[in-house]
Amino acid sequence: MARKLSSLLALLICSLAAQASIYTWSKYNLTFEVPDNGFVTYSSNTRFEIQWDEMVMTVHLYNKDKSDDKFLRENLQRKALSYNMYDLKQGKSKVKGFKGLNISGTMPDGSRAIIADLISKKQNLIVEITINYLYGNREVVDDIIKSFAENKKQQPNHEKKRQRVQSKQEADRQNKQEKKQPATPRRDEGPLYDA
Repeated sequence: MARKLSSLLALLICSLAAQASIYTWSKYNLTFEVPDNGFVTYSSNTRFEIQWDEMVMTVHLYNKDKSDDKFLRENLQRKALSYNMYDLKQGKSKVKGFKGLNISGTMPDGSRAIIADLISKKQNLIVEITINYLYGNREVVDDIIKSFAENKKQQPNHEKKRQRVQSKQEADRQNKQEKKQPATPRRDEGPLYDA
């Protein structure tokens, strides 16, 4: 049974890994990865649009031309308001080789949206990504944004997940704190009523 389960899990992981499409702008050495089965609705030298059943993505390329963080944040805010987005939250996108700023919120139809500006550290380029998605797809959206890469190998970034290992000092400190705190009984221990 365990062997069948592990085989099924391996097959599932392979099928998930195989369900991605890689797109490249060779002029800019810019590559990114998106879920498979998307329908490309527009493609030019500076703009790319793709849509799925539950998500739409647009990518615009701009020249950096002395754009500072304040200008970019205001521009993100202005674009979000032009879409009538509300419940806005500004943040940073961590993408290797880029400085990333983003704004996310809710669209008038209840769907979610994120607008991210990735400022290249190698060339005079800003990559603006706008993704409109259904609630529950945020991890997929974050993976798409993190996949943007600027390299001659034309390979997207893949985030390496690392497990944090606790140091001996941290473990000792945690044990001391647990010993200092008196044990308190939980509510679910013992009978619910006295007989």
